[in-house]
Amino acid sequence: MAKTIEKHDLAHFGSLELLAKQVVEGFITGLHKSPFHGFSVEFAEHRLYNKGESTRHLDWKLFARTEKLFTKKYEEETNLRCQLVLDTSSSMWFPINEEVNKIQFSIYSAASLIELLRRQRDAVGLTTISDKINLHTPARSSIAHHRYLYVELEKLFRNYSEGNKHTTNYIEKLHDVAELCHKRSLVILFTDLLEKKDKIDQLFGALQHLRHNGHEVILFHVYDSNYEVQFNLDNRPYTVVDMETGDRMKIQPNEIKEKYSQAIKEYFEEIELRCKQYSIDLISSDIHAGYEQILFRYLVKRSRMY
Repeated sequence: MAKTIEKHDLAHFGSLELLAKQVVEGFITGLHKSPFHGFSVEFAEHRLYNKGESTRHLDWKLFARTEKLFTKKYEEETNLRCQLVLDTSSSMWFPINEEVNKIQFSIYSAASLIELLRRQRDAVGLTTISDKINLHTPARSSIAHHRYLYVELEKLFRNYSEGNKHTTNYIEKLHDVAELCHKRSLVILFTDLLEKKDKIDQLFGALQHLRHNGHEVILFHVYDSNYEVQFNLDNRPYTVVDMETGDRMKIQPNEIKEKYSQAIKEYFEEIELRCKQYSIDLISSDIHAGYEQILFRYLVKRSRMY
């Protein structure tokens, strides 16, 4: 796979659009060198051949190069509509004062997906949600539209203030997204899934609404493995601040680490089980693991949709 773009390298890029191109170029180069070179990135006019189909449109020249069977696709078959949905609640700006946080990772990932979608001539839209729908654009494939999305993502990147608390309402807003998106869209949601456990049923009710309306769903669970999973804190007193409500709590890490680790493990195991039941692709996305995981899982999902 492609070499991961290190966090400290991000500052060398002049804009999100340039960053996205650099990430996707590196990803494509690595993809062509990897065992997954059969995936079509530059050429959306091919799809993997399914056993039992007619061999009439097989591309034998491509078979000679890759030893994989691909069927030629016509223009009307290639266009996919993708809606990128970003959770912009205050918890997504965690950790503060680090090289990259959850919202930055989500923004960079979304920008890279826009570039990949552009190369495949697919239409893409952008929705940002907190306690309301802050932005919703229909899926389009024009260059002007892509640049508009980059501008909006850059605004989001600069818009956070520690004093400006944003909660989020998955239930209501995802129901709205289900109705706003065109039929047969791929909805890609970036969120940290930090909801109260008693709201899981309501959350999956909203996700099921997306599925019922004909949408495919990829749920990228964005998290910081260092703090949110491994709970790597020094053995000293901390004051923990809820980034959405401002509530404060004093803790001693060693006293609660074991219970916390068990509780968070059980919570996400339940999320994973529910996703399997509802045919939703759940992708754990550690912000320290790079963007190739995002791009590759999108390609896997796209190949399954045709």
